[in-house]
Amino acid sequence: MNTATLTDPALEPAFDLECSNIHKSFGAVRAVDDVSFKIPKGSFFSILGPSGCGKTTLMRMIAGFEDPTSGDIQIKGKSVLNTPPNKRNVKMVFQHLALFPMMNVYENIAYGLRCIGTDKAEIDRKVKDVLERIALPDVADREIHQLSGGQKQRIAIARCMVMDPDVLLLDEPLGALDLKLREAMKIELKLLQHQFNTTFIYITHDQSEALVMSDHVAIMNEGRFEQIGRPEDLYHNPQTSFVAGFVGDSNRWSGRVTAQEGGEYRVETEAGLVMTSARAVGQGISSGKDVSIFVRPEFITARKTSSEGSSTAQNTLQGRVDSVLFNGANSRVLVRDPVGELIEADVVVTGGTEDLRAGDDVTLEWSAAQTMCFAV
Repeated sequence: MNTATLTDPALEPAFDLECSNIHKSFGAVRAVDDVSFKIPKGSFFSILGPSGCGKTTLMRMIAGFEDPTSGDIQIKGKSVLNTPPNKRNVKMVFQHLALFPMMNVYENIAYGLRCIGTDKAEIDRKVKDVLERIALPDVADREIHQLSGGQKQRIAIARCMVMDPDVLLLDEPLGALDLKLREAMKIELKLLQHQFNTTFIYITHDQSEALVMSDHVAIMNEGRFEQIGRPEDLYHNPQTSFVAGFVGDSNRWSGRVTAQEGGEYRVETEAGLVMTSARAVGQGISSGKDVSIFVRPEFITARKTSSEGSSTAQNTLQGRVDSVLFNGANSRVLVRDPVGELIEADVVVTGGTEDLRAGDDVTLEWSAAQTMCFAV
């Protein structure tokens, strides 16, 4: 008779990490409020939110540096409550990396293995293997100060990954890098996660980092998860006004529904602008209700009012270009509308005479389908 063992793939837990109804209070302050989520094996999962929303507190509980007030945390299907940090198969990369300056690269990576009594031959094999995986096979003898910022990032990850963690926690690890290196490291981190096929949990307040790298992102606000989803779902289908405003850029107005017909809502803003929305999100949106309206800049077309052509757009608005923000293919115009508010619209700047410039009178156009409306 065959007996299944713990190494049988059929018995392996489906999730590397499960958090169930996690609460954490510091006195009267509830830092984490009823958070639940599951992360499948080998995922890149980001927790995105503003400073003070509770994301670092949540990470510290996963690592074992804080105990939840209530709830459960399971790693590989087993609860780790009351398990100290050094007994959890979880490693952590901090913003300032904490590499040992008195040790060379090899010694930094080997340090954890030596602490648990791994024999010398096995240490040598594992260090060389992990250096190959991070594409730095020739830096073993270098001192830490001889490395570039990007190389230090990879060594910090290698030092964790050589210990074969079930989960790697990354707490804003790119925050200390300059902009160009930070952009490059987004791609590097995603490639490294695929290389190791280990679950990465990434904490950040930078939406571009989370959206570019992650398989799934949790948007956190005031201790709670507002929405969990794939980056493209969060961007195109936000379920709350907070997510709509926090993920990506948006023009935002406050207003009131003045009429409803079929699936379309006529909305008048506090400043008197009138627009039509065909994307009411959530319950309770009807005539007379206060709402928040969001329209992303890339869905607004800006053309010179003097140019030929008729509009079939459901929303049109006259304005004047206040300024042009040139950024190559991602350029944008700031348009002052009739009531003095600024509206952002993405444009293509070619360097030709048809480019929009400050002072140009323009017509803004966008569809009702791209006008998101949320109950207040």
